[in-house]
Amino acid sequence: MRNLNFKKYCDPISRLKNKNQNMKHYFFWISLLFLGGISSCKSLQEKGNDQFLSGQYQYAISTYSQILADDPENKEANQVIAESYRLSNRIEKAGPYYEKLVTEDPTFENYYRLGLSLKAQEKNEEAKTAFEKAKGYTQDESFLAETQRQIEAIKLKDGIENYWPNHVLVNYKELNTAGADYAPVLSEDFIYFTSGRQASGLYAADGSPYTKLFRARAEGLRVDTKAVQALPEFKNEEGLNQAAIAISPDGNTIIYARGNSTSAKDLPETALFVSYFRGAGFTQPIWMPVNEEETWWNSTPAFSPDGTELYFASNRPGGFGGIDLYKATRLANADFGNAVNLGPTINTPGNELFPRMTPDGKFFFSSDGHPGYGKLDLFVAEKDEAGKQTIRNLGDNINSTNDDFGLFFTEYPKAGFISSNRDGGEGDDDIYFFEDKTPKPKIVNVLLNVTTKERIAGQPDKVLDQARVVLYDGNNKQSGGDFSNTNGRVRFTLEPNANFTIIASKSGYFSKSVPYTTIGKTPDPATLIQEVTNITLDTTIILDQLILDKSIVLENIYYDLDKADIRPDAAIELDKLVAVLKDNPSIRIELSSHTDSRSSDAYNLDLSQRRAQSAVDYMVSKGIGAERLVAKGYGESQLIIPNAQTEEEHQVNRRTQFKVIEIKE
Repeated sequence: MRNLNFKKYCDPISRLKNKNQNMKHYFFWISLLFLGGISSCKSLQEKGNDQFLSGQYQYAISTYSQILADDPENKEANQVIAESYRLSNRIEKAGPYYEKLVTEDPTFENYYRLGLSLKAQEKNEEAKTAFEKAKGYTQDESFLAETQRQIEAIKLKDGIENYWPNHVLVNYKELNTAGADYAPVLSEDFIYFTSGRQASGLYAADGSPYTKLFRARAEGLRVDTKAVQALPEFKNEEGLNQAAIAISPDGNTIIYARGNSTSAKDLPETALFVSYFRGAGFTQPIWMPVNEEETWWNSTPAFSPDGTELYFASNRPGGFGGIDLYKATRLANADFGNAVNLGPTINTPGNELFPRMTPDGKFFFSSDGHPGYGKLDLFVAEKDEAGKQTIRNLGDNINSTNDDFGLFFTEYPKAGFISSNRDGGEGDDDIYFFEDKTPKPKIVNVLLNVTTKERIAGQPDKVLDQARVVLYDGNNKQSGGDFSNTNGRVRFTLEPNANFTIIASKSGYFSKSVPYTTIGKTPDPATLIQEVTNITLDTTIILDQLILDKSIVLENIYYDLDKADIRPDAAIELDKLVAVLKDNPSIRIELSSHTDSRSSDAYNLDLSQRRAQSAVDYMVSKGIGAERLVAKGYGESQLIIPNAQTEEEHQVNRRTQFKVIEIKE
């Protein structure tokens, strides 16, 4: 993505060293050196010097390559070719020339830029060596800090995790050409993008075709690639670059970058232009006041989701790096103004471009200043709950060692487009689409058959039909309910690995709630082959008849000799009665205690009353209302075995019972 947007591409050291200078002035010394060069090459040197100083970097490379063919060690030729590649955003090709320069002229700038070239080539260890050597040729603290930042960025690259691990990137071959194709956006069933097709000339900075704006019909990621047409809203101009289009959410405003004209009478720098829909069509594009100065580089515009803010990239003074990102606000006259730098968390000493704000407040952009894989990478800025903003690289399933930029979502965050000049493309910059290919989870349906039965003493349990069975999830929210059929059965569909409660009830019976879990009862979805697997489970709920004044013995309620304290084993059984009372809030019970006959009547009566009251007090402590409980001690007055002889017979007489004494409607 060289032609329009990187005419002013520069590394952080250039920015630090020339913050108030034009790059052309900084390299003016080259022309002076050339005047004293080899006389036989003087005409080529003068020609190449003029080309370099006028920003025609590709032509300068061609001219000085002729000099190097005869004199491979020519210092000035190596310097100009290296700088021409760097200034046209092809620093990876500048490596061999910087290698020669550090041998003959080992300066901080030459070693630093050699490091940048090696880093762009993924020669990370060699790059770190070059950066370390660069630090030995300067005492400038800002230069040292920037060089160390480059070293740390190489180290951090190995720890980058994919932001969307299941997103897959695909070259949109049918849409791309042998030239540049990039920065697509969608608006009103059309895709708009920048392309070098139908070029009317070459951009002298890097030799690539001038770009224009195009569109084609599109629905999401599906583009009618056979019907690409030049932008119909207004006419593309000849002899300059037009690129990086942005369209307002309502479709009524078009903003794009325009620059690099071959005419000396045109604007000196890339700037933002705007066209408005008025009546039957769009107006002729005009220069935007948000550019502020004609000599400032402004490009890569993007609207906020609601259209009230404009984000763009600029090299205007006061920034943090070569190119920074800014935000301007829509004014009352529909123009944009009051541009504000997005700050040092997003902007770096490097270059930040191609902003994209999403409705959920995340901010996507491209940068070569944050730790990444090579040149421009795609990043996201997001805030945590405390409002702290962090920057994350999108990872190597989206980014490459080349330029990756121009993110646009067709379905956020699952699908969209990016642009890249990575290896293996159709041409220079290509348009790629991405989709979330997260595997669909295997579905496991748990089918639970609940059978309701009734218990009658001395008889086998019988099927109980027309019992109301209700299912509650782990949040105590009802998720199903029905009456059992003639077979006493109700079926529910449950989530796997979850907890539930089932409540069964019927008039004339004690209601009962039972916990049920599917945890550990279903196979691991990763082991399944079919998309949907049904697992059938069964459980039975038995209800007891609810009869007034019928005594029910509580098993395993024991007390220590001559004591009324509730033992832990007795508490377990009383908890079951607590559950019965909670499941049946309309009943009131009498809880009675009985002793054997081995003490006096008066003593046994007192002991049994204390034991019954102790049991009642325990249940009150568990949340049962005291008004629903009556404690009654019967002593030895209701022996089951009057003439008990053995300990087992005495134990039968020592019992705790309850009976329902009232049912409230």
